[in-house]
Amino acid sequence: MLQPAAHAFVMAREDVTAAVTGLSAEALWLEPGGIASVGFHLAHLAGSTDRLLTYARGEALSAAQRDALDRERTLSVDRPPLDPLLRGWHDTVAAALAQLGSTFEHDLLRPREVGRARLPSTLVGLLFHAAEHASRHSGQIVTTSKLVRGWPRP
Repeated sequence: MLQPAAHAFVMAREDVTAAVTGLSAEALWLEPGGIASVGFHLAHLAGSTDRLLTYARGEALSAAQRDALDRERTLSVDRPPLDPLLRGWHDTVAAALAQLGSTFEHDLLRPREVGRARLPSTLVGLLFHAAEHASRHSGQIVTTSKLVRGWPRP
């Protein structure tokens, strides 16, 4: 039942890795036309996936996860290097695949709550949302990395 979500995570990992390989530190944080940088998307991709998977397990965010969410607001100033960002994404995908692999089909419709507002969802809803959210941001990384490799244009 969860193979499509697992496949989405694997493809997002592969697409992001290919898109950022060889990207300079400067290009990682460029915001052409005011769009979010590749670095922001990469950090947000790992953090948001981790948070969604936490909610899928029926858990509240830890203090470390809340701190990471707060740090997303200052990424364009802090500008962490590519290697730890990419490693964080790879680790997050590994954890996502392990969580998908240990999820029982009979639990998929169990209710879950999301965020401080405790928005209603289900286990399967959160797993698929995490996968589609990863696909969306990986596409943004691919597109933005192509753009910044040729930035600025004459």
